[in-house]
Amino acid sequence: MPSKIALASLALLLPLTASAAAKAGKAPKPPVAEKKPVVDTYHGTAVEDPYQWLESNEPQVQEWTHGQNAYTRAVLDKLPGRDAIRQRIGELFTWQSPAYFGLMKAGDTLFALKSQPPRQQPLLVVLGSVEDVASERILLDPMEVDPSGHTSIDFYEPTLDGQKVAVSLSKNGTESGDVSVYDVATGKPLADEVVPRVNGGTAGGSLAWSADGKGYFYTRYPRGTERSGEDLNFFQQVYFHRLGTPTEKDSYALGKDFPRIAMTQLETSQDGQFTTALVANGDGGEYALYLFSASGQWTQISRFEDKVVGGRFGQDGALYLLSIQDAPRGKVLRLPLATPSLDKASVLVPEGQATLQGFLPTPGRLYIVEQLGGPSQLRMVDLKGQPLGLVPTLPVSSVGGLVRQGGDDILFANSSNVQPSAWYRYAAQEGKVLKTALVQTSPKDISGTEVIRDEAVSKDGTRIPLTILKPQGVKLNGNNPTLLTGYGGFNVPTTPGFNKASIAWLEQGGIIAIANLRGGSEFGEEWHANGALTKKQNVFDDFYACAKLLVEKKYTQPKKLGIQGGSNGGLLMGAELIQHPEMFGAVVARVGIYDMLRSERTPNGQFNSTEFGSVKDPEQFKALYAYSPYHHVEEGKKYPPVLFTAGANDPRVDPFHSRKMVARLQAATDNKSRILLRTAGGGHGGGTPLSERIEEMTDVYAFLFNELGVKYHPVKQVAAPKAK
Repeated sequence: MPSKIALASLALLLPLTASAAAKAGKAPKPPVAEKKPVVDTYHGTAVEDPYQWLESNEPQVQEWTHGQNAYTRAVLDKLPGRDAIRQRIGELFTWQSPAYFGLMKAGDTLFALKSQPPRQQPLLVVLGSVEDVASERILLDPMEVDPSGHTSIDFYEPTLDGQKVAVSLSKNGTESGDVSVYDVATGKPLADEVVPRVNGGTAGGSLAWSADGKGYFYTRYPRGTERSGEDLNFFQQVYFHRLGTPTEKDSYALGKDFPRIAMTQLETSQDGQFTTALVANGDGGEYALYLFSASGQWTQISRFEDKVVGGRFGQDGALYLLSIQDAPRGKVLRLPLATPSLDKASVLVPEGQATLQGFLPTPGRLYIVEQLGGPSQLRMVDLKGQPLGLVPTLPVSSVGGLVRQGGDDILFANSSNVQPSAWYRYAAQEGKVLKTALVQTSPKDISGTEVIRDEAVSKDGTRIPLTILKPQGVKLNGNNPTLLTGYGGFNVPTTPGFNKASIAWLEQGGIIAIANLRGGSEFGEEWHANGALTKKQNVFDDFYACAKLLVEKKYTQPKKLGIQGGSNGGLLMGAELIQHPEMFGAVVARVGIYDMLRSERTPNGQFNSTEFGSVKDPEQFKALYAYSPYHHVEEGKKYPPVLFTAGANDPRVDPFHSRKMVARLQAATDNKSRILLRTAGGGHGGGTPLSERIEEMTDVYAFLFNELGVKYHPVKQVAAPKAK
């Protein structure tokens, strides 16, 4: 069987080979997948699977995938306006205004990740001042590590004094990250300081430094023969590494009794005396919290059933906890570190109307990010829980990335659907918000776009918020190309955010709609739970209700309505495609899950089982089988055109899902329906080089414009106004 590296190399070559064939006038047809029926039985129900053979990476599967890519290229490369679309997407994505994210302050040093087109990957930089970007210095450029552009930063963590920084780097979208340590003053890596596989595509990864900066706790996956091959992406534990010693001598710290699908996040207190380990039981939202103290012992603070879902160290000798116990929208507890037992915690901020998403304690305040059904706000209380009001933010926007700046001052990021992200400083004493120099500008001013908040009514009567972006002057005549997106899962809210690709849609007179579906955290844990496990069908009903609203209110009509989603949102696309094929003119399903009965046979699918459910449970199997897109493709039914994308090295969603779904759809439909598979050489999306993101977005928009009957009108790039 070919190695993963060989498969990645092959997949990277596919678009080039296929494109050359298309330009030579050879228009290949999609290869036919042979039906090789296999029957699996679940709780007495026999399920026939004709394409199970496409789950492997055997040569015949590679050959079939190669042929699908060739066919896809032959179709996409000939689409009208593609060259002009490629030009425009390139202009937008390579707009050289940088974006800063992942800010951290350690000692007197401020670190940030910086996206700086046309560089292929984000950089790790050191900022002398948020008021003067000229003072920044590049600490690590992944392109210097790997000039191909296929190595990316998974995460970084500075020592408490800011003199050293640990960085996880992975290749080709695998998310399998090794940690190196860099000297901040020189930017040079410390010799012989590499710890392998701290980060992974299943359980992620994390580390937390000791107070003296001479070692760190880290998440460790099994190595070598410690576990069988199928267990190497599971059983994550916590070990301690001391600088200057071989990693083989690292000491075990915590985790032998963790679940097989544990995922751990580590954090050190500002004085270095304490460390927390927040351990997730897969992806379903259950957490246990452990505390390491100066005594050298780990203590369990909470169990999964205690429903503590987050924690941050204060600067007053306390640990602040986010709890959903009897408070589905969240409450904040204060636990003195002197008595680290959950029964000693007191309620500081009770549950309110808004959903608590996160918080940051400062010496005299608690800053709380609250979710309001999609948009968010930033609220303040004192350390007794007394309200201090709201920090002013943009309308219909998202807030995040809170960073302490000394005293009660903080930095925070704020963006909206029509305004790029900028970092602001909140001066607590003056009560003023000051924009810093860390501001991203837009390639085009779209601030005049109408931002409309509306609500659709789902099948069971639940009101579903959605945000609609409508260019000025566009009339509601039912004839507008419209793109509806959604996610709805894993307790993740869909928040306002600026997307440069949206410009290319809006300037063609297109409308964009973003749905806030159940399964996310827009209205707390109850909202999440009503879109998870056996209630997942609610998510699909919610999305369909949003689509109907767009048609009923004459934003568009079915043949002009495109939908797009990725990962769990790709599953959403598959379900909508199967359940309501008449409602959509085109579908883009990215790195999605489509065979819900065999998903948990993959490593990350087992982590997903606490969110989706397991076929091992009779009731959960019944729900999974009822909506599994792959199992409900009907022969002879007319389906809208679909572009499926997959990553050959995807550690989160195995590309077999897309292969099997495409094979089944192509066999079931006539030639008039275009079912395309685009397999690239990367992973789930993270770490994809800029140039490859441009090519994929070009294909997506060329496909959507063509299928929705939009004649693309080239747009000349003009200089955008400077940020104010």
